[in-house]
Amino acid sequence: MGAWSRKGLKEKAKIRLKANYWKAVLVGLLAVLIGGGSSAASGVSSGVQSSSTDVIGDSIVNRIPYISPAGTIMIILFALAVACIAIAIAIVLNVLLINPLEIGRNRFFYRDLEENAEIKEVCFTFDRGYRNGVKIMFFRDLYTILWSLLFIIPGIVKSYEYRMIPYILGENPDMNREQVFAMSKQMMDGNKWNTFVLDLSFILWDLLGACTMGILHVFYIEPYKRLTDAGLYQALKEQMLARTENVVGEHSYEICDFNC
Repeated sequence: MGAWSRKGLKEKAKIRLKANYWKAVLVGLLAVLIGGGSSAASGVSSGVQSSSTDVIGDSIVNRIPYISPAGTIMIILFALAVACIAIAIAIVLNVLLINPLEIGRNRFFYRDLEENAEIKEVCFTFDRGYRNGVKIMFFRDLYTILWSLLFIIPGIVKSYEYRMIPYILGENPDMNREQVFAMSKQMMDGNKWNTFVLDLSFILWDLLGACTMGILHVFYIEPYKRLTDAGLYQALKEQMLARTENVVGEHSYEICDFNC
């Protein structure tokens, strides 16, 4: 299973990043936003609290109005309702917008490995295979959550098993769910641990990005990591094709190029 190496993937990613830098940075910025943004601003407000707490604390305690038990229940129910609405909106946005953009983002970086890709690739799923992509990515997220409920470790293992699904959909938007999951599973078979180690190898880069308030993360680390991950998909696909000759289980299918 040792057809690829971390060093080889990273070297190619660096070369391709230089070749199409600004477009990769813009799409990488989208990747940061999709992933919830960087942690650059997470510590900004922490230093303000301690100096002001002692000054205003005593006066606030004496001014808290009395709330009846019924009022407390109403406040709790209102807060729960707001939380449920916010969660529902987040789920809808994730399913209908963020997941399709994730497919397009991965398509961009995979295509960028061989030629200078265009930013419009990010919107690929909205033009082709949108319903199929939304459905399959929804099941990917659902299965990951359900496996995580068993304990954290099974969820992590399954997230690695499903890792190639966005790339597969970016290349084969009309492939059905069973084929996509089977292909991702076979590609990651025997490669999960090495992929986990590949992810760990970026820890120092992530720490450095945090030290620069996320600036380095946006302008170098994120596109560098995405190109490396796209290179991993490329290597695993070639490895799988050499091993199975385009046959996964009982399903035989053609892997089209990005002009399909």
